[in-house]
Amino acid sequence: MRPVSTRVMNLSHFLTQSARRHPDEIGLVWGEAQWTWAQMEARSTAFAAALRDKYGMEKGDRLLVQSSNCNQMFEAAFACWKLGCVWVPANFRQTPDEVAWLARSSGAKGLLVGAEFADHIAACADADTIAFTVTIGGEGADDYDALVAAHGGVQVEPATVDRDDPAWFFFTSGTTGKPKAAVLTHGQMAFVVTNHLCDLMPGTGPSDASIVVAPLSHGAGIHQLSQVAHGVKTILPGGTRFDPDDIWRLVETWRVTNVFTVPTIVKLLVEHEAVHAYDHSSLRYVIYAGAPMYRADQVRALDILGPVLVQYFGLGEVTGNITVLPPAHHSAEDDAMRIGTCGFARTGMQVQVQDATGRDCAPGETGEVAVIGPAVFAGYFNNPEANAKSFRDGWFLTGDLGHFDSEGFLYLTGRASDMYISGGSNIYPREIEEKILLHPDISETAVLGVPDPIWGEVGVAVCVARGAVPDTEAVLEWLSTRLPRYKMPKTVVFWSEMPKSGYGKITKKIIRAELVARGDIPDV
Repeated sequence: MRPVSTRVMNLSHFLTQSARRHPDEIGLVWGEAQWTWAQMEARSTAFAAALRDKYGMEKGDRLLVQSSNCNQMFEAAFACWKLGCVWVPANFRQTPDEVAWLARSSGAKGLLVGAEFADHIAACADADTIAFTVTIGGEGADDYDALVAAHGGVQVEPATVDRDDPAWFFFTSGTTGKPKAAVLTHGQMAFVVTNHLCDLMPGTGPSDASIVVAPLSHGAGIHQLSQVAHGVKTILPGGTRFDPDDIWRLVETWRVTNVFTVPTIVKLLVEHEAVHAYDHSSLRYVIYAGAPMYRADQVRALDILGPVLVQYFGLGEVTGNITVLPPAHHSAEDDAMRIGTCGFARTGMQVQVQDATGRDCAPGETGEVAVIGPAVFAGYFNNPEANAKSFRDGWFLTGDLGHFDSEGFLYLTGRASDMYISGGSNIYPREIEEKILLHPDISETAVLGVPDPIWGEVGVAVCVARGAVPDTEAVLEWLSTRLPRYKMPKTVVFWSEMPKSGYGKITKKIIRAELVARGDIPDV
């Protein structure tokens, strides 16, 4: 039987509901500034009116966002959704050329950008589809706050949306270097929000407060949306630089009950002296995602913060909804914890470990992690080849390798690709290798991720010089103008020749073994 209707709630209604129920309660804190739910709803609606009436944005149009965390970025997402438009946030650390590529590949009609990103604005000006630019913190009639003031009080009727109507382009590179836009939909995201509240932070409501220590463009934005759904105030640190003292001060000031971040940040927070200077007893959930956490770091965090750690495993394509390891399954005692697991299947999701034919592997047998369920995205935008490779019999193939134990706990054992994770960000070696090979004195290169006690993994670039070996620090300085800092290799080493397989191929397995044999892997 065909469904009578596929219509679902417009995601912007989460903000409308909280504004209706708690109009005068604080909904957002950014640094020293704060806004009530009613103020945020009014500002978001005003920006939606500006997008519609001044720039002609219609259902299905895309708005590219290049901004560090701020209230305007927060509000703009709901403005887009109210119109049935698509929010397309970029990682603000990306280079101007990278963001310009995102503009072209997404077909974005408009650009919302922090005024400090002048080079990004210039780079995006050449994108054929960009028809207008709105600045944050700029001047003139096209500045965000000026538009909000000019359109205050203008009514906007939320667009009618179906379950599979796109709401968010979540950029993820998967197994290749070029970013792909994973299409997140209104119906899918409503399930994800419900699942986050159920699995990651049960019992969370209007009396709670959340602090986000990660860019809203990715997983932190999903987390923030969940807070809005239950009327939970969100705290955004005011600066763009990581400041542990300020974060712990905010935790104490606002009696924060949940934190969202990555393992690297958890490690740095609990190792900083400020953790002992401020009261953090209000914390119930410290949620970490994006990478595994070293066992020593888990123990240290549990000893200092108590039983509050929550781990989840999930890709952007599944918006985090693969497995969860709640506080009850974390322990500082080795014999009381399944060490190395990333948890069990999220509520409403089915997870398998499959062999190359799609067969469900037995417990203990290694294969590729695959997942089905309402949290799986609608596919990659305008990329049928990637979609064909990523799905098999309806299962989304994650590219991660692992195995289940007999009780359904998942253990990740490797990656099907060469990708590595540094500070919670996916790093794709080919992209870095292509940049390195632009250097006139380098003929061959291979970039690998190696363990690092602070960032989880860092890059090592093995290079072969064309003639005289250049200074490694000079190479890194040259490369720093071509890559964002978080993608930079930590170390560059030069060899006289690159070891190759019998087929003449440069293989990472052989290079890694040679790095170990030569002692060129950084001491961790």
